[in-house]
Amino acid sequence: MGRLKKLKNVFTSDALNGLLILSPKRLKEKGTGFLALLALGIVSIIWGTTWVVSKQGVMAMPALEMAGIRQIIGGSSYLIYYLSKRDNLPKISDLLPLLVLSILNFVLSNGLSTWGVKYISSGLASIIGSIFPLWIVIIGIITTKTKPPGTALFGIILGFIGICTIFYNHLADFINPDFRFGIFVSFLATWSWAFGTIYTKSHAKKFNPYFGLGIQMMFSGIILFFISSFDVHYLPLMDIPKVSWFAILYLVLFGSIIAFICYLYALQHLPTEQTSIYAYINPIVALFTGWLVLGESLSPTIITGCIITMSGVYLVNRTYIIKYSANK
Repeated sequence: MGRLKKLKNVFTSDALNGLLILSPKRLKEKGTGFLALLALGIVSIIWGTTWVVSKQGVMAMPALEMAGIRQIIGGSSYLIYYLSKRDNLPKISDLLPLLVLSILNFVLSNGLSTWGVKYISSGLASIIGSIFPLWIVIIGIITTKTKPPGTALFGIILGFIGICTIFYNHLADFINPDFRFGIFVSFLATWSWAFGTIYTKSHAKKFNPYFGLGIQMMFSGIILFFISSFDVHYLPLMDIPKVSWFAILYLVLFGSIIAFICYLYALQHLPTEQTSIYAYINPIVALFTGWLVLGESLSPTIITGCIITMSGVYLVNRTYIIKYSANK
């Protein structure tokens, strides 16, 4: 109760007063740059809570089935809204990029991360997800064959040292094959998200990103739901428990709609490396929320590893933000 009382005091003072900046007049005065940063802040908080909500949902139903239903509902919401506004449909030539983004961002990244959190803690899953900026830099090094700045290289090394520190706290868990599987698919999800982020940056301006997002979600939702139908633990819709439906609705409204609109807006108006800053705020939110709601471990080793990992990601981001600003 003491923790909840402290949270109440915070939200009823600074947080509520801070919402005044959301008034249309204030937002208009701040301009696009401020709106992009505000959108990034919203993403940082909301996507941090989705790890815990996903964890609760998949404990009562198959992970891929939950992810598929979430994407179908979220995608339908986008499509219905934009069709009602009679927005132009994407061109035939846009369908291939949309399908690629659907596979990278949703079938693989979201599907695998949802599957992974079934077997590992939401805090650990969020920390693994946070290192995707390191993959973005590594992909850039490989594809362009350029040597990264020393600070960025140090940040990459530091990030992986932090991950190893966290894993040290889970050495005994590696005996469990389910835990190993959760770690494996969670890493696959981060690699897919890194490729998806790079691909989104180069293709998002070729079509309406929000309408395209609806198509991507529908594609991926149908694929994931079809795959999950072969799972022996597949649940008919009427048999899905209330806790999982609550998780799905929260993930659709906040994770798939509100946060993703903010993410795309930030991605279009900020450098890719700066947009990825949300990745080291998410784990802090997820770790704290997982500890508060699910009673997940928050040992000194995990906290230390998280700080080291986030420091590495920060150094990488800072290096490329400075580099981007110098080239403007």
